[in-house]
Amino acid sequence: AFQRLGAPAIIASEAGAAAACERIVFPGVGSAASGMAGIRQRGFDRLLRQVWAEKRPLLGICLGMQLLFEHSAEDGGQPGVGLLPGQVLPFSFPGQPRIKIPQMGWNSVSYAYAHPLLAGLPPDEAFYFVHSYYAAPARAEDICGRTEYGGQTFTSIAARGSLFATQFHPERSGEAGLVLLRNFLSWDGRSLC
Repeated sequence: AFQRLGAPAIIASEAGAAAACERIVFPGVGSAASGMAGIRQRGFDRLLRQVWAEKRPLLGICLGMQLLFEHSAEDGGQPGVGLLPGQVLPFSFPGQPRIKIPQMGWNSVSYAYAHPLLAGLPPDEAFYFVHSYYAAPARAEDICGRTEYGGQTFTSIAARGSLFATQFHPERSGEAGLVLLRNFLSWDGRSLC
């Protein structure tokens, strides 16, 4: 996606390779236990805390969003990086067998406020989701976007300071995702909350 936008980007397998980057994308696919083990082993937990302390722009995506919170219920309970207070919970739809878990496909996002990364996107824009767990921020002001699935409303965008995190995948969300990523490339890390 960044190549398509004409932006230089590196894929770092160790924290040291990304330490000097002016902005960080923290993506993730998989589970909380293996995700946290991998980021600890490679030093990314320390890098994320450093990026946060230095107020560099940070974009969390999917599992990357979830791991930024304090705790996940996945895999029997796992501590997260802890940049955002709150927890990650599983979808549960008792008595509703037709609601599939994981949520997989396009769904709309309702914005709680105007954030610089949402500039140029219409209200209730659709993005692409693949997830079985969702973040439940402890602070209402950290909720920047919400989505409804199976009658349940969950946080699909969390933001605070220089951190912006999405449960959906911008890189798989067509033109809307490219708009968000383009905004991230020019964002100075300041937001309304």
